[in-house]
Amino acid sequence: MKKPIIDYDLCIGCGSCVEVCPEVFELKDDGKAYVIKAEKCSTCNCEDAASICPVEAITLKD
Repeated sequence: MKKPIIDYDLCIGCGSCVEVCPEVFELKDDGKAYVIKAEKCSTCNCEDAASICPVEAITLKD
């Protein structure tokens, strides 16, 4: 299973990834998205979350 990785320098905190995969991503107090449960990518589509990111801050790694 691929794991999502967020480039925090690129993340603008739009929340798109949270809307697609709320079990995997969460917006924190600093306004950035964080991976909270990478293993939950099997219950949502992390590839959609990565592709919907407007600044391409999410990559999927093996």
